Amino acid sequence: MASITLGGNPVHTSGELPAVGTQLADFKLVQNDLSVATLSNFAGKKLVLNIFPSVDTGTCATSVRKFNASASNLENTTVLCISRDLPFAQKRFCGAEGLENVVNLSDFQEGSFGKTNGLNIIDGPLAGLHSRAIIVVDENGKITHTEQVAEIADEPNYEAALAAL
Repeated sequence: MASITLGGNPVHTSGELPAVGTQLADFKLVQNDLSVATLSNFAGKKLVLNIFPSVDTGTCATSVRKFNASASNLENTTVLCISRDLPFAQKRFCGAEGLENVVNLSDFQEGSFGKTNGLNIIDGPLAGLHSRAIIVVDENGKITHTEQVAEIADEPNYEAALAAL
């Protein structure tokens, strides 16, 4: 369990992020068209997993915008923006913002991605949502960088995530 904060108040996650050097566990996440994506959909690509509570909050929206701006310049890399938002909300946000360089994926059905990767917030007002975290994966599915953002309202370290590619 990781201890993080929301507005300075302690909250906890269901576990710890997977260790650098391990393989990212396979997942089933829902795409904007309601089809299911798995890790194999991104085989051979480097991945930046931008994980957050909800695209309808300021910090989460900012992270999607910033990674979208970076994504067009990344070679053989896909940025996955993962939350428990409904796919409709993710699609609405990116459509309204004109964001086309990131892939939105939703863990709304089972929350299994969050459970597997220790991301579920288990107490506090955001209980049930994912914590803010970054996981970077190489083209072989091996984790090269993780960041559990200590304060949910803070942005992740974009530079560190991109440097891990």
